[in-house]
Amino acid sequence: MDTFDCIATKLDIREYSKQKVPIEIREKILEAARLTGTGLNTQHWRFIVVEDKHNLNKLAEDSTSGKWVTEANFAIIVLTNPKYNYHMIDAGRVLQSMQLAAWNFGVGSGLFTGIREQNFRKDYNIPEQMNITVVVGFGYPAKKNLTGKRKNRLPINELVHYEIYR
Repeated sequence: MDTFDCIATKLDIREYSKQKVPIEIREKILEAARLTGTGLNTQHWRFIVVEDKHNLNKLAEDSTSGKWVTEANFAIIVLTNPKYNYHMIDAGRVLQSMQLAAWNFGVGSGLFTGIREQNFRKDYNIPEQMNITVVVGFGYPAKKNLTGKRKNRLPINELVHYEIYR
């Protein structure tokens, strides 16, 4: 899929079919993450892939906003190192890379940031020095024909200012 079309059509998906995402596509999603740039090329983020149904259920239990992740085919916990002032920017960059790579193959994704931190740290053995930044679930969308769905976005003239903010 053309990159612009991928951006223009990607939707957040939180209802997934039972169809399994092939390992080759999952590896492409992770490779997209690995290839994403970071500030000063620190490559400080780390990823925990969660695919076991029991652990997906634990993710949902440890969440305040991601109960839907139980139906995902797999999820990725994105960890960043807060000693870098730009760690949240890098998290957004890597998240977008993974989501667009997935959408390119017809795989949907949704994210959540509402976590019960101590549960996450215990359940997934996350070191104290790493920030639990975002969790993204992946799977084929339960609803078909989503690529033609119109996004509800503000017109560009309400978002873009030239030279000064007006």
